[in-house]
Amino acid sequence: MDNASLKKSIVAILRKNARTPVKEIAERLSITEDRAAELIKALEAEQVIMGYTAIVSDAAYEGEVRAIIEVAVQPERDTGFDTIAEKLSKFPEVQSMYLVSGQYDLRLEIVGHSLQEVASFVAAKLACQDGVKATATYFLLKKYKEAGVQLNKDEKYERLKIVP
Repeated sequence: MDNASLKKSIVAILRKNARTPVKEIAERLSITEDRAAELIKALEAEQVIMGYTAIVSDAAYEGEVRAIIEVAVQPERDTGFDTIAEKLSKFPEVQSMYLVSGQYDLRLEIVGHSLQEVASFVAAKLACQDGVKATATYFLLKKYKEAGVQLNKDEKYERLKIVP
């Protein structure tokens, strides 16, 4: 396999499980451990791999409030959405941000310690930014699937019986 194919395969393996040992990656791709480690370092240097993260259950968010905020913005002449997106991404409350199609332009994932803290972020920091035309806030209640991983798959759920 050439370098480009090997790198693509490594990225696919690490996307499924970022903790896959280098030895296992090497064995799966029929290359040496040193070669696998070298390719991973190259992917990191090229910023193809920009970090590693864990998929965690809702219990890990105890004491935190998560929200998705959709933001309609006025794009700028030369930079489009990039200038405002860069400005908004610098707020520590913003965990993720995406440019999306549809009624709103940006979708932000926010973490706060209370509903009031998230609402305050929207009112005091987000909505007052130049170029922000409108926002819509959705509080996350339960996570079912993340990054391709089905969560709570063994959880038993029974609807309450309504007795006439």
